[in-house]
Amino acid sequence: MEESRKFLNTVAKPYTVLGSNKSPVLGLILQIVIVFIGIVAFVLMLWEPHLEGRNAYSTLYEVYFNDPFLAFAYVASIPFYLALYNALKVTGYYRQNNFVSQAAIKYLRTIKYCGISMIGFAVVGEIIIMLNESDDRAGGVVMGILIIIVAVVIAVAAAKFERNLQNALDEIVLS
Repeated sequence: MEESRKFLNTVAKPYTVLGSNKSPVLGLILQIVIVFIGIVAFVLMLWEPHLEGRNAYSTLYEVYFNDPFLAFAYVASIPFYLALYNALKVTGYYRQNNFVSQAAIKYLRTIKYCGISMIGFAVVGEIIIMLNESDDRAGGVVMGILIIIVAVVIAVAAAKFERNLQNALDEIVLS
């Protein structure tokens, strides 16, 4: 068992950034960044609707419960937070020097699917924006395009990491 653990760490070493002795520190920093991203996104999702011109003098009920697009945006954020949670799990495996494992591959696959679903939600949101009558669609369209670009990068990176980890795991199993 101990011999297979040593071999696992030698195979996983090329996938670490600072080497195995720095993995817990780097993993902790990544986890803090992920939590910070989640908190900032959550605060912005709650605060931004108050800044819209049509909601300047609205009550909280009118802001949050009379806007179907805002409800759509909150539902569409579920894959984002699910991806953040799975990224926390993956960095936890990285901190434990257990990065090359079937569980980490599963979490990366989930992140990939979350990225793909974020793309789908963003495309549907863009269609909704384009079908509604509005004087200023450009801001929403640009935000949607940025979300799509970020989601594509997340999905491709997760797929690449998943493939690399699967290849490393296959090498361990075949040896």
